[in-house]
Amino acid sequence: MGVPAKKSFSYPIEAIRAGFPALHQDINGSPLTYLDNGASTQKPQVMIDAISQFYSHDYANVHRGIHSLSQRATDQFEAARETVRSFINAKVIEEVVFTTGTTDSINLIAASFGSAFIAKDDRILISEMEHHSNIVPWQILAERKGAHIDVIPVLENGELDLDVFHSRLSERTKIVAVTQVSNALGTINPIDEITLAAHKVGAKVVLDGAQSIAHMPVDMQALDCDFYVFSGHKIFGPTGIGVLYGKQALLEAMPPYRSGGDMIKTVSFSGTEYNVLPYKFEAGTPHIAGAIGLAAVMDYLSEIGMENIEAYEHDLLAYGTHEMNKIEGLRLIGTANNKAGILSFIIEGAHASDLGTLLDHQGVAIRVGHHCAMPVMEKFGLEATSRASLAMYNNRDDIDRLIAALQRSIAML
Repeated sequence: MGVPAKKSFSYPIEAIRAGFPALHQDINGSPLTYLDNGASTQKPQVMIDAISQFYSHDYANVHRGIHSLSQRATDQFEAARETVRSFINAKVIEEVVFTTGTTDSINLIAASFGSAFIAKDDRILISEMEHHSNIVPWQILAERKGAHIDVIPVLENGELDLDVFHSRLSERTKIVAVTQVSNALGTINPIDEITLAAHKVGAKVVLDGAQSIAHMPVDMQALDCDFYVFSGHKIFGPTGIGVLYGKQALLEAMPPYRSGGDMIKTVSFSGTEYNVLPYKFEAGTPHIAGAIGLAAVMDYLSEIGMENIEAYEHDLLAYGTHEMNKIEGLRLIGTANNKAGILSFIIEGAHASDLGTLLDHQGVAIRVGHHCAMPVMEKFGLEATSRASLAMYNNRDDIDRLIAALQRSIAML
């Protein structure tokens, strides 16, 4: 089988790479080849500039001041919320809650929705491929409420066993929480089928979008999930900012998660009246600069087009898969028919941590370990894999440098 042909559509890869300053440096005497995007992405200059402008000229706290700087900061912060709403096609701005990230968002759902709507002997259905952030909060909730966790197994190719999924759905299932894209395997899950089936039994669907938000278009109204969560740092944005999307009626019915400033309307010792959505879930001073930086990134990505990014990365994944399959002794972990840009692998006779160190010496950044997905590692009988994860700014030269570095490392080991 020959090398996959490059797609013919126009994609401004050189201009994109030029806009990410961190990519243009040497590591240990070699040009940086950054392939750890599943853990966190590099940042474009447009985002850096937006945050710098805010801190240099417009900084003040939001929602609380009548002076010009506070009004400017508030306008930018709320404009950022509208940018997020548009980017994910939420129906109304009240459905966009700023959090600190994916983990915080899932904890909010588990604590707030869980405390109000999960009862003894209810069932929560999650998958074997979930990140720990989409496992542990549900375990804590189940323990607190006397509920039960059910698990959707993963097949040998890295796809979910949908027969078991359907068999484990019941009227006692109140939450189905799954990742849209596996961080350890790259599998793109059949969210339409999962959501439709879950809703038929009355379950609410929580989608972990941490590994999908930067790689494909997402549309809340088309997905019809009840909750969707992601982190800014996974989509070329700042750390410490994330988003919880929730259907308005559900968010209205949920109690506050944290308490303090901004989530209140009035406070007295006779009682407190909570603020309206989305502020009911945003206690304290928010990460204003983070929201502004995230919005700048989303505007930038919208100009390129998420459909174009998805097609480009699909082409790059096909090339990377083809080249890695030529390396003797290398086995890809996660070979689903529908995948995003994750290349997890093991090499016979090579420990993942040794391999990662040798690649770093050659300027190639990958991730090694269990990827905060220990149950799926156990499924495959592994303690760790090596993971090269792709992003919109990677190119075939990055793949070629990875392959060359792997071959040199194998020879050393």
